[in-house]
This record gives sequence, structure tokens and C-alpha cells, in this order.
Amino acid sequence: MRNVLIIALVLLVTACSKPESSTPAFESVESLAANPERLKELRAQCKADHDQVGDAQCNAVAEATRQRFMGSGTPYTPRPAASAVSAPTASASS
Repeated sequence: MRNVLIIALVLLVTACSKPESSTPAFESVESLAANPERLKELRAQCKADHDQVGDAQCNAVAEATRQRFMGSGTPYTPRPAASAVSAPTASASS
């Protein structure tokens, strides 16, 4: 009876453990932006087989690529050119 209880306990612990995943862990945007070689590899993998890599990882790759390209993300704020925007003068030529 004691052996059956031990076996049942071992099976219960084994069944509750996390399964081994065959896919690598999700890589964050920050780690990809800091590692351009890995970013390049994952961009190629996303292009070749998006379904196998996964939406979340490919979205992180796209965001890391955007951050590397755009930098800190300073918004574009155009300044109006004073000389280009001049009001037409009314001429009194009749």
C-alpha cells in the first residue's frame, strides 16, 4: 500500500511539472535592438516562415527594427519658414 502511495505521488508531481518547450524563449524588443546580429537572423526567419516563429516574436522583431531605425523616436516638428509664408500685398493698380 505504501508503494502505491509513493508511485501515485511521483506521478502527480510529474504531471504537474511544466512541459519542456521545443521553441526558444521569447526575445524582448530591447534585447533584439541591442543585438543586431540576432535581429537580422530573426528577421530572416520571420520572412521565411512567419507561422513557425510566431506573431508575437515577429512583432517584437519589427518593433526592434523600427526602434533601431527611428532612434529615440523624436517626433517631427516642422518650423514654418518666415520668408516662404508671406502675405500677398494688395496693389492699387487699376
